[in-house]
Amino acid sequence: MRRAVCPRHGDDPCTCAMGNIYRFVEPVLLLMLKDKGHSYGYDLAANLNQYALTDGRIEGAALYRTLRRLEQNGYVVSSWDTRNGGPARRVYALTKAGERHLVEWAQVLGNLGAAMGRFATRAGASRST
Repeated sequence: MRRAVCPRHGDDPCTCAMGNIYRFVEPVLLLMLKDKGHSYGYDLAANLNQYALTDGRIEGAALYRTLRRLEQNGYVVSSWDTRNGGPARRVYALTKAGERHLVEWAQVLGNLGAAMGRFATRAGASRST
């Protein structure tokens, strides 16, 4: 199945064309990794609600699926941490390309936020008339 072509990036790896807009998983993970520097999937999952942009619950499967896609697109790197004597854990970190992608998401979400504000204003105004 061919993926959608982004109007800004063409055929380059891109998921910023609102593909994850329903739950905002991708920009949330990018920002979390920027703030934390690096993190384990379990730690990201545990702190997801502090960063979530919606009141919907982000499922663990969506989190790991999005991390894999971010890694495939070069926005995140991962490695196995075998220290601490316990089972190996995958640690994730943001790449320079991921930092740029986060800036793109900030622009997309800023535009979306403005549009949502206009929508809410118009919808609210229509109730009072």
